[in-house]
Amino acid sequence: MSALAFEQVGVRYGDVAALDDVTLAVPNGAVMAVLGPSGCGKSTLLRAAAGLEPLASGRVTLDGRDLAGVPTHRRGFALMFQDGQLFGHMNVGRNVGYAMRARHAGRAETARRVAELLEVVGLAGYEHRAPATLSGGERQRVALARALAVSPRVLLLDEPLSALDADLRARLAADLRRILREAAVTSLLVTHDHEEAFAVADRLAVMRDGRVVQEGAIADVWAHPADAETARFLGYARVLGGDAAAAVLRAAGTAGGPSAVALRRSALRVDAGGPLAGTVRTAQAAPDQVRLTVDVDGLGTMDAVAARGAAPAVGDRVRLSVDASRTARVGAGEPG
Repeated sequence: MSALAFEQVGVRYGDVAALDDVTLAVPNGAVMAVLGPSGCGKSTLLRAAAGLEPLASGRVTLDGRDLAGVPTHRRGFALMFQDGQLFGHMNVGRNVGYAMRARHAGRAETARRVAELLEVVGLAGYEHRAPATLSGGERQRVALARALAVSPRVLLLDEPLSALDADLRARLAADLRRILREAAVTSLLVTHDHEEAFAVADRLAVMRDGRVVQEGAIADVWAHPADAETARFLGYARVLGGDAAAAVLRAAGTAGGPSAVALRRSALRVDAGGPLAGTVRTAQAAPDQVRLTVDVDGLGTMDAVAARGAAPAVGDRVRLSVDASRTARVGAGEPG
């Protein structure tokens, strides 16, 4: 059963449709990531769920109940923002227990819950620390503990990791995934970062121009982007169609299927026994491999990789194989 559902939801700002006929369901206990570029409507969707944006059409439901007229503070939702928004004049423990105190929970119950949640987010013993003494990642952990303190029916996360550096974001994403599954709380996460979405969520909805263009299990969306634009937004470097797509699929040993295929930058690899051939045009060393561009016979200029110890030089002829796990069948749309 779906806990949170959007049914033909529209939100307008004057003549502009921020959300246009959005239908989306978040299953009970699942983590749904809404992925899209800035201005696509994903944050508006989150605000509509929370009751912070009036609907021009459609409805938002929780366990089948229409939330029209239900104020934000009575929806049983918790919100977590990208900057945490901790109270600087309160220590960590008081920040985490704030909502419980506002609901008149007992002192002993609040202290127990605060200690339990700080243990869950890896900050046991931090009760008396001031937010100003914490790192960015620690502050986000405190914000997550505070959001979970009152056992929300739905957790809404607005770009919760975007303010962190890349290494910390990757580590905290793995922790966030673990914590949300242990808490078994239905969650809606909005992000512009496909790696963050894949690291945290069970399901993925891709938005563009106020509409949901694709929705499904993470692995399914990754393996079968709805169209070329979606594939590129998901991090695929190139989308091929027609004879070029057929040649790549044959080389990968997966001939047949749709008329377009998307490739990651590392889909083609220098391999003496590979079925494709081409001429190296550029070579750039990376920490674990060499990144190439190759004029591939019959395909044109393509990205490829080579092992650092056996990288060809510019101008060399090379053979290439295709890693099928680094390709995706594109369901619709034109290549480009």
